[in-house]
Amino acid sequence: MCKKLDTFIKMYILLHMSKNSTKREQVLQLAREMGVLRVSDLTSRGIHPEYLRRLHKQGLLIRTGRGFYVAADTDFSEHHALVHAAKWIPHGVGCLLTALQFHEIGTQAPHEIWMALDRRAAHPSLDYPPLRILRFSGKALTEGIEEHQIEGITVKVYNPAKTVADCFKYRNKIGLDVAIEALRDCRRQRKCTNDELWQYAKVCRVARVMKPYMEATL
Repeated sequence: MCKKLDTFIKMYILLHMSKNSTKREQVLQLAREMGVLRVSDLTSRGIHPEYLRRLHKQGLLIRTGRGFYVAADTDFSEHHALVHAAKWIPHGVGCLLTALQFHEIGTQAPHEIWMALDRRAAHPSLDYPPLRILRFSGKALTEGIEEHQIEGITVKVYNPAKTVADCFKYRNKIGLDVAIEALRDCRRQRKCTNDELWQYAKVCRVARVMKPYMEATL
């Protein structure tokens, strides 16, 4: 009787370990596929969120913010913070300093993700990354958007010409010197044409402001 009980217990332990191992692999595979995992991603699939804590403790998951985890073996891009923001705020658009950094224009290296949202959109609640939200409307919101696939996520960011125009529009927030630097570097690197700059200057209603600087940098 004792031998049968011991055999049953061993089989139960092996089965339990096998089940846990399968769940662990499921969670890790999910992290690799989705890029970033939340508790809800597991509970919606019938997996206990405790696996996140265990895998994090084992060094197999990295905690990037409260309730956010990524696989430790993930090959992060230089735009990982922007990707993270884009995943949870798909209607947001990378703008101003973030867009400058994305397009490698100028020397700005913001510690926040600058993101444009519709004036009526709810304010996002994210612990990571730190956000700087700006409210755009009309064509200033919808024109000049590029979509890039990074880490399996669609990332929206304004194109170089629109970004330069935005910098002049929000010169009181970022500084006129930053806007001028962006204009000069954008032209030097041929990131856009003069016609594109003029087009978005009109969209952002800063044509008269930008005109003398455009003429001076010809």
